Amino acid sequence: MSEYDIETYGATWAPYYDELYTDVEPEVRFLRPFAGTPPRALELAIGSGRIGLPLSQAGVEVTGVDISDDMIALLRTKPGGDGMEILKGDFADVPVNSTFPLVYLAFNTLFALLDQQRQVDCFLNTARALEAGGRFVLDVFVPDLKRFDHHQTRMAVESITSNETHAYELSIHDPVGQMVTSHHVRRFDDGSTVVLPVTVRYAWPAEMDLMARIAGLELEDRFGWYDRRPFTEQSGQHVSVYRKPS
Repeated sequence: MSEYDIETYGATWAPYYDELYTDVEPEVRFLRPFAGTPPRALELAIGSGRIGLPLSQAGVEVTGVDISDDMIALLRTKPGGDGMEILKGDFADVPVNSTFPLVYLAFNTLFALLDQQRQVDCFLNTARALEAGGRFVLDVFVPDLKRFDHHQTRMAVESITSNETHAYELSIHDPVGQMVTSHHVRRFDDGSTVVLPVTVRYAWPAEMDLMARIAGLELEDRFGWYDRRPFTEQSGQHVSVYRKPS
């Protein structure tokens, strides 16, 4: 994904992001124990601070990386946002000069890197930014090819909440490139409609584990979500914890 594409994504999503994704209490409760003493963490693609700010309020010194001026500006408007250290750059490059006991990457964002090598780069650069014994925590969806028809397309209604509001998704799936290009269309109760585009390159859990091994990290745990529910063959998402050996 080019820098232009990443910045365009942020500009398009920033006005709506916090409306669509709210509750982060399970994430904060899960991440806090990995932050060490004194507690410190690095969030890759921190965006609007949806997780980073509550984690900071829980006593963790959070540093963030993001490339979108719009997302960074949104974060700065929130309580505690002015004082947080934010480094502008591509999160896959992990542009930091210090190491952390915890690095985390939330909300499927690894898949925003649109080729396998860049996803490997993210693991490699994260490993360099981890202290010995530190953890890299990330959450992503489990690919579900049954969502797409035999033409590798998908149209799905996500919600109809009143006569005025609804949301639906249009997607095209490339199984060879492991790519999904989607438009999330949302109509709000004021009558306005927005098209929120997103393209991802998904990876299977075993593929991610191999990326981690290439980077010298080892899988420590995998859960079905931040509430530590078991990860099973029925899970639609996973939270994976990779550890840098001591």
